[in-house]
Amino acid sequence: MPPSRDRSTVAMTVAHIGTAHRLEDWLTGSPCQSRRRGDQRPLLEGLRFASYGRLSTAQYQDKRTSRQWQRDCADVLIDGHGQIVTEFFDVGFSRERSWGERPQAAALLAAVANPDRGFDAIVAGEYERAFCGSQLAELAPMLAAHGCSCGSPSSAGR
Repeated sequence: MPPSRDRSTVAMTVAHIGTAHRLEDWLTGSPCQSRRRGDQRPLLEGLRFASYGRLSTAQYQDKRTSRQWQRDCADVLIDGHGQIVTEFFDVGFSRERSWGERPQAAALLAAVANPDRGFDAIVAGEYERAFCGSQLAELAPMLAAHGCSCGSPSSAGR
């Protein structure tokens, strides 16, 4: 069962952003439809999201429940604004390592560069699982260059 988190009270950290109007629609609650030119798949309501999660110490945490918990948080965050169409999840890598040093995060960055990537934005169910320090701000220019957005719940002051 997804966490009972009210989207309207979740503080957001968002990096962008070549899809500013769609991301703004997502944050303000206006639904939109998303499809790339030539895409023959059924039209989805809202944005198509890639989910990113991470588990640093497999010996001290349960991979299945941690992954599901992060996915549930991401689902609550995007509820009514799109759906997760693909997932990237690292196990055994500290958040202090750059995204390029984490296999699944690196694969996600490589996918972002593909114009036929199949998703519009990235969602991380938990900020601390995905980012450390200024990593999100450092990724923002690359994401923006490829028209991809990133959203995550955040703590106050971020």
